This record gives sequence, structure tokens and C-alpha cells, in this order.
Amino acid sequence: MKQQITRLSPHQNAKVVGVLALVVSLVFFIPLALVAYTVVPPEERPAMFFFLVMPFVYLVMGYVVVVIGCSIYNALVKRIGGIEFETREVDG
Repeated sequence: MKQQITRLSPHQNAKVVGVLALVVSLVFFIPLALVAYTVVPPEERPAMFFFLVMPFVYLVMGYVVVVIGCSIYNALVKRIGGIEFETREVDG
């Protein structure tokens, strides 16, 4: 059966992407921060502020970009149609 997505929820989708961006960035920033503060001499260490703030920057930017993207999709879907996909029933 062919179906079409007629609307994307900007807030809900943005929440999911924002939180995913936060979690994924923490996976990288926590080890990076630990390495930076154990290997690099104290006078050359990057500011701790960077490691604390960047995951939240990813969260906010991910949220904003998805809200904009969903809003554009919702405006365009009325004129050109939505994303199409096919589904079928699978015997369990």
C-alpha cells in the first residue's frame, strides 16, 4: 500500500533530534575532554567552558534546524505532495 506523509510535527521531531544530538555529542566530548585534561599541559588546555557548552549548542542547533526543515516541508507538501513510501503486512 502506497502512503504519503502529509505533515511533520516540527516540535516533536525537533525534540527528538535535539536530544539525540546532545547524547551523541556527549559520547565524543566526554572522552575528548578527559584526554585533553590528562595529556595537554595545564597552560595549553582548552577552556572547560567549550566542553560543557558544545553539547548544548548541538541540542539547540539541532532543534532549530529541524523546526525550520519540518516547517518548510509542511509548506511544500501542500503544493508538491509528500514523501511516499510503501508498506506491506508481514506474517509474524
